[in-house]
Amino acid sequence: MDMNSRTYSMTLRGAGAHDTRRSILSAAFALVGEKATVEIILAEVAARAGVTVKTILRHFGSREGLFDAVTEFAIAEVAEEREAPVGDIPRAIQVIVDHYEKRGDWVIRMLAQELSDDRIHAVVEYGRTVHQTWVTTTFAPQLARVPASDRDAAVDGLIVALDVYAWKLLRRDRGLDRDQCEQRMRMLVEGALGEKKGEA
Repeated sequence: MDMNSRTYSMTLRGAGAHDTRRSILSAAFALVGEKATVEIILAEVAARAGVTVKTILRHFGSREGLFDAVTEFAIAEVAEEREAPVGDIPRAIQVIVDHYEKRGDWVIRMLAQELSDDRIHAVVEYGRTVHQTWVTTTFAPQLARVPASDRDAAVDGLIVALDVYAWKLLRRDRGLDRDQCEQRMRMLVEGALGEKKGEA
């Protein structure tokens, strides 16, 4: 085998290993949203990922190593899904609802487990920090128009209006469709910011 062929072969193996690792992490990530991590066995992760337990151990070393990696994976996934243009209220609401439509039920299940699992608690705490930072960054132009004495209250209002529990209440408990959910969230956001209806 010449040098070019060897390099190509190594590149393919590296890509394959990356795909396998991501499949394992995605499978474990999904399972964490369905049950407590203490209940998850590697055979379940392996079956869902389409690999063997031996493959999981080769990539992560141990069950603990896998779930440490899942924590980092979850944090990266959540951050990537929430990117929104600054100052655009309708688009920001679409982005956050997109995120909840994909992850909302999973997040609610995670929140129910946070007091019994340190890793889940770490992910949930990070999520809270991300949410607050996302709110203050995404709505920075609007918040700049709010009197300084009212700004903390406005941020709190935005955090609540766009929280996963607000989405759950509207979509799951009230049974509203997505458009209605976004409309209600926009009303809450505009109220928190003191914006007139329809302004961005």
